[in-house]
Amino acid sequence: MRKGLIYIIPTLLTILVSIIIFQVGSKAFQLEAKQKSDFKHKVTFNQLTSKTQKEVMCLAENIFFESAHEPLSGQVAVAMVTLNRVNSDAFPNSICDVVKQIKYRGVCQFSWYCEGKESMKHLTRHNELLYNNIINLAVDVYANHDKMNDPSKGALFYHANYVRPVWRKDMDKVAVIGKHIFYNDKGL
Repeated sequence: MRKGLIYIIPTLLTILVSIIIFQVGSKAFQLEAKQKSDFKHKVTFNQLTSKTQKEVMCLAENIFFESAHEPLSGQVAVAMVTLNRVNSDAFPNSICDVVKQIKYRGVCQFSWYCEGKESMKHLTRHNELLYNNIINLAVDVYANHDKMNDPSKGALFYHANYVRPVWRKDMDKVAVIGKHIFYNDKGL
């Protein structure tokens, strides 16, 4: 009898773990599907004006370098922070100017820009699918941001969870998505 239990317990544990993984994966899938349903206006990159294409490319590069391997909601949240800044009087009023803004002493608002990262166009040599997905996401968010759910909850700031910038102490934490923590000025 005891020998039988020794073989049954690992099998039961495997089944239990599989059920838990399925449940967690199912919830993540539901969140991703909800996020995608926010994209009501279907537009392609080629339908945009050349000026808008440049803005969307700046947004796409920011999504890529800040959150390419985050869940869709995290990528959208990074895009929304960029657009929230465009709509704020405290930041420049174009996407490219927000992305390339240097705060002071050569410190950039988005660290990848000051690090001299190569344009994400080099991705087409290594990962064309990721490149196309990021471009399509940037177009979708750009075309739909005023009508969609903002997973960042209106945030103007964020940082990765493995850093602890001093400025966070003066902010209200509004969301945590993937490896990013999102903030707003106190009282907003």
